[in-house]
Amino acid sequence: MEVKLAKTAGFCFGVKRAVDTVYEQVKTGKKIYTLGPIIHNEEVVKDLEKRGVIVLNSEEELKNLTEGTVIIRSHGVEKRVYELIEQQKLEHVDATCPFVRKIHKIVEEESEKGNTILIIGNATHPEVEGIRGWSKTPAYVVNNVEEARKFDEKVDKKLCIVSQTTFNYKKFQELVEIISKKGYDIIVLNTICNATNERQQEAQEIAKEVEAMIVIGGRHSSNTQKLFEICKKECENTYYIQTLVDLDFDRLKTVGCVGITAGASTPKNIIEEVQCKCQN
Repeated sequence: MEVKLAKTAGFCFGVKRAVDTVYEQVKTGKKIYTLGPIIHNEEVVKDLEKRGVIVLNSEEELKNLTEGTVIIRSHGVEKRVYELIEQQKLEHVDATCPFVRKIHKIVEEESEKGNTILIIGNATHPEVEGIRGWSKTPAYVVNNVEEARKFDEKVDKKLCIVSQTTFNYKKFQELVEIISKKGYDIIVLNTICNATNERQQEAQEIAKEVEAMIVIGGRHSSNTQKLFEICKKECENTYYIQTLVDLDFDRLKTVGCVGITAGASTPKNIIEEVQCKCQN
């Protein structure tokens, strides 16, 4: 079986930086906590838990801490969480992706001017929740065409539009176009990460050329879900897996050429396992 592996598959800069940060902190011997799973990949989280890293799943759990080092994950958090950590007098290490941190700064500065914030993304995703938490004015979220068409909130000054870093670029353009026809005085800042755009474009091209496509990533990974959607449109035989165990090779027996891509939170070893199995 011929295998076409995407060059952009696997850890992006921000994810690698966050994961490396946790492993380095483990070496200190201190009690290490992460606010939510460090990345959306269960295999990585399980390995860190074996090394003693504890995942905090709520602010209530954070409030109960009296010692240890708290690591802020790659998705970032609301401004008030930083304030809470300071109140608790806890050590913290900020592993927020620099591209996400840039959005926090934009939202904070634009809202200070009195501008209303509109985030293109998934309202329940931790990255978007974090971004909203830096706005001093109302911050709204739009995720699809229907929500964009219904958007009619009152805006006192300008409407500043930003995006979740892992959002689909074409979809972002489509939603911005719908909003722009509503008569708002808008500022559009495309904050989609370049690595995300490159990954999506490469996956789409490969999916056009193969008989089957394998997309590897955590089931809660937003960017992996979007990769799957993009590939599925181009190749009907597209499979979403977390690890090699999830792949049904009986379905690939008659396939001559398969493509492989992976989300930004997928470790290299998992990608290599799938690639080797397909080639053998």
